[in-house]
This record gives sequence, structure tokens and C-alpha cells, in this order.
Amino acid sequence: MLSNTLNTNEIKNAAGTEVEFTHRDAVGRVRTFQMISELPAFPHRLTIRHDEVGSGLRLVRRSLVRFDKTIISTVDNITPVVVSAYQNLIIPVGAIIAQTEAANVLAECMSFCASLGASTTILYDGTGNGAAALLNGTL
Repeated sequence: MLSNTLNTNEIKNAAGTEVEFTHRDAVGRVRTFQMISELPAFPHRLTIRHDEVGSGLRLVRRSLVRFDKTIISTVDNITPVVVSAYQNLIIPVGAIIAQTEAANVLAECMSFCASLGASTTILYDGTGNGAAALLNGTL
């Protein structure tokens, strides 16, 4: 369970600098945080959501961690636009007894986005192999 204030380096920006969030609301299995220093016209939000569908062996949980940040367009310097990044994890919880393989798949996704080859360093600046593909639209 996350604390109501995320201010001890849980979240960092591309420069590796801490970004602080505080609890905004929770409804059902959805919890939203807002950046502590956000301006009202420029929301910067973290959403965590869990949904379960199916039953028995076909029970599946879909979990989401999503960041949305409203900024001003750098083209016309007027239009508000939203940049979003999110990660989904879909686990067939009704058909497995341990989280081992789900943790492996999540680790693979995270390491692909946040590292280069044999590197053991986490890259926050978007230069990891997967992050670069996402940012540049490359394959």
C-alpha cells in the first residue's frame, strides 16, 4: 500500500530529480495522486487502477500505472496538451499460484525501457532501448 505522500524518491523525472505527489482521491480500485506543486490549470497526475474480469481459471487482473501531465504546446505557446505514459500488467490470477512469471515479465519490460544492453544502471533520461523507441517512434 502506498503512503498518501510520495516524496521520498519514489518518482523521478528524466533528470533523476524527485517529483513529489500527494493523494487526491480513491474510488473503488482506482487511486489518484497529484503533483504537490502542480498549478490548477496544469494537472500532473498519477493514477493506479486494478480491474478483474472473468472467474475461476479465467480470472484476469488488469493493473495500470499511468502518468498524465498537462503542458503548453511548444509550437503555438498557447494550446494546453497532455503527455501520458503508462504501464499495464495483465495477470491470469485465476490460473497461477505465484507471481513469479508476472514479476519476470514486468522486470523485462522495465529493464528494456530503463537500460542499455548489459547495463545495470537505471536510465531516467529516456535513453534506454525501449524508452528511446517510445520517444522517437522507432522500431
